Amino acid sequence: MNHILLRALFLFLVVTTGWGCAVKKPSAPAAVAEEVTATPEAVAAEPAPVTSKGPYQPAAERLVDLLHTTLKVRFDWAKQHLLGEATLTLKPYFYPQDSVVLDAKGFDIHKVTLLKGRQEVPLQYAYDQYRLTLRLGQRYTRKDTLQLFISYTAKPNELKVKGSEAILSDKGLYFINPLGTEDGVPQQIWTQGETEANSAWFPTIDKPNERMTQDLFITVENRFKTLSNGVLVSSRKLKDGLRIDHWRMSKPHAPYLAMMAIGEYAVVKDKWRNKEISYWVEPEYVATAKSTFGRTPAMLEFFSQKLGMAFPWDKYAQVVVRDFVSGAMENTTASTFMEALHQDRRELLDKNWDHIIAHELFHQWFGDLVTTESWANLPLNESFADYSEYLWAEHQYGPEEAALTHQTALLEYLGESRTKQEPLIRYHYEDKEDMFDSHSYAKGGRVLHMLRQEVGEDAFFAALNLYLRQNQYSAVELDKLRLAFEEVTGRDLKPFFQQWFLTPGHPELAVSHQYENGTLTVLVQQTQDTVRSTVYKFPLVISLLQEGKWQEQTVQVEKVLETFRFPMAAAPQTVVVDPRQHLLARIKHSKSIAEWANQFNYSPGYAAKSNALEQLRDTADTQIEPVLLKALQDPFWKIRYMGVEMLVSTNAMQQPQTQRQVQQMAATDENSSVRAIAMYALSTLQGLPQEIIRRGLEDSSYLVVSASIFAWAKGEHELEALKPFLSYKNPDVVNALASAFTGSEQEELYSWYLQNARRMKGADLYFFIQSFGAFLLKKKIDAQERGWQALVQVVEREAMAEIKQAAFQMLSLMSETDERRETLQKLTEQDPGLSPMTGVEIK
Repeated sequence: MNHILLRALFLFLVVTTGWGCAVKKPSAPAAVAEEVTATPEAVAAEPAPVTSKGPYQPAAERLVDLLHTTLKVRFDWAKQHLLGEATLTLKPYFYPQDSVVLDAKGFDIHKVTLLKGRQEVPLQYAYDQYRLTLRLGQRYTRKDTLQLFISYTAKPNELKVKGSEAILSDKGLYFINPLGTEDGVPQQIWTQGETEANSAWFPTIDKPNERMTQDLFITVENRFKTLSNGVLVSSRKLKDGLRIDHWRMSKPHAPYLAMMAIGEYAVVKDKWRNKEISYWVEPEYVATAKSTFGRTPAMLEFFSQKLGMAFPWDKYAQVVVRDFVSGAMENTTASTFMEALHQDRRELLDKNWDHIIAHELFHQWFGDLVTTESWANLPLNESFADYSEYLWAEHQYGPEEAALTHQTALLEYLGESRTKQEPLIRYHYEDKEDMFDSHSYAKGGRVLHMLRQEVGEDAFFAALNLYLRQNQYSAVELDKLRLAFEEVTGRDLKPFFQQWFLTPGHPELAVSHQYENGTLTVLVQQTQDTVRSTVYKFPLVISLLQEGKWQEQTVQVEKVLETFRFPMAAAPQTVVVDPRQHLLARIKHSKSIAEWANQFNYSPGYAAKSNALEQLRDTADTQIEPVLLKALQDPFWKIRYMGVEMLVSTNAMQQPQTQRQVQQMAATDENSSVRAIAMYALSTLQGLPQEIIRRGLEDSSYLVVSASIFAWAKGEHELEALKPFLSYKNPDVVNALASAFTGSEQEELYSWYLQNARRMKGADLYFFIQSFGAFLLKKKIDAQERGWQALVQVVEREAMAEIKQAAFQMLSLMSETDERRETLQKLTEQDPGLSPMTGVEIK
């Protein structure tokens, strides 16, 4: 599972504070770098993050073993019901049993029987809408195999829906445009099982430590294609325009990984080692499907070789669905993706989705083949998937992109750690959905990176190979991973696993250095709460720059305060702690502007360069201008991007030579994110010539076009010139236009805003709401009404809390009548988490 929705919103919020723009391939968007110049006293004064104290959450007790599930399903589109027949093959796990308890959420149960050959024996049962308890009539032992038959109707829309930051809904089964009445929206059905939501569409033992094989018979209209786990065994047409597709999963996997997707898809087929690879997209995107997903065979080859274990399943399909409740999901042999992976040719210039594609693919080993025993051990799934993003970036795009991928995830975790700090493997929590956070993903991936450094490249992948071979088709907890690493390396790694996997927090390091009498002294102090967390022990790389040349020293940190001394003939030009940012830590190192400048000017890698630039941000000293001008020439796009971005607030941006250089970057830089940020920078200048912006409006990149729209509007040029872009669907362009036209009184624009309020999704919708609200607030109350209703619908339909809240706050600013205040009150009753803008009364 990739929780990209939450990550995307976080990264888009970063954009609005001036820290970045949209992503250029192949990495995820860069986040805000840590401010590392705070004093130790300031660090100690930060509010203490929370560590949860929920009840102990054990692995599910296994009373019966589910061996195989056969499902026959058809659909009532109008009612959004699934009509199902399930035959479950199971046996007592160890102890004799006289009953079976199944997870079955919100069903109408029609028939329950025990199958004995051709005989059906009716069973007594109890059902509370969550669990179905079947009375077997006698005790059976582990030598007995039983077959249970259940006829039922699943009604997902009648469930009380919950969700998490990563997975917005848990109703399991989703109908898209079920009546076929929504223009531009295809009819689809798809499922989403993690964590325990598949039991909303078929009865099962919905726990991650269960495994089953399956046969799924799907009855649909002939116009639809179906996709499920495993391989398509047969497809049989019926007389009434229907068809039955039979999908078989012959290798066991966890019930939450079962899936189906139904729609009028175009299927683009590929191949890897004689196995079918396929990309399922809406017909409009058939021409670009391979450009988005086409590196999958190369990923399969790379991961298979790196792990020493070939992709273990019979096929691999990737399907894009509408209104998905997360970023993507690693269903065995058939991953599901959000609709953002539908890209036209111009969108491909700005962004690729390799990170999310690699993430779900790596899950086919870590999560599907070897599955977490309990949700407490979720990082055994998600940490590996998160780290695969780094591995693929490193392999395919080189060390700089890998370093950016790594840094982005590190900063994501450090941001979350300010309010919560948990062990990676946590047996105490209130809700299993709490596990889907930046700890399980981003922190876990960074811990694996440190483990790779700790044991060495060859040992790391040899241990992963052993772990996979020993535990394939089974459920695991952390000790299985540790023991595999210990068997390969011969080392006792319990201390490493204890402090990084089982202890909350991370090192908070306050670093200072001083040169005196031929000796450099480096002080490293751990300032984290060592009672709640621990005193960490780790190797630390310290790089010393002298006469333009680097010397590296590796020291061992084991105490709260460490002093390291290095004899040197002269004072170093700078000192860099953890230059490649391998350590999972927040490091605050007090250095002069000259030392930060030297760090940038002489460092060979992205991490040290970018951290140096962040420390020079908002510095008025003229020493930083040469650094920024050098950044504009850097071979790596992200450094050029940061250089342009930071130039805006310096005097250097007022120099004609600098302006010409930025204009050249806006027109010709090979990276569209850099061209876009250059256009944004130019928009801050007075009297920017129209022809420069017009060139940007004609750029092939949507990012550059959107930046140019912003520059055009800011320059107070005639907005009629922007109307040709109103037909664009790209969200970057739409949001730029939404910001530009907030003062319009034209009906054409009002209709455009209303249309996009219905069409926009996710973080793009969050920002659209800001502009739409500004547009509405400039109107009289009667003219606001259509927009008011549109925002009410956003609050009612959206699952992401941040979007609901944004729309609700805009409504609160327009709540000038009793009727509107009553509407707001009703919305808060439906969702108590909503709150109006400060100072606005809704009662």
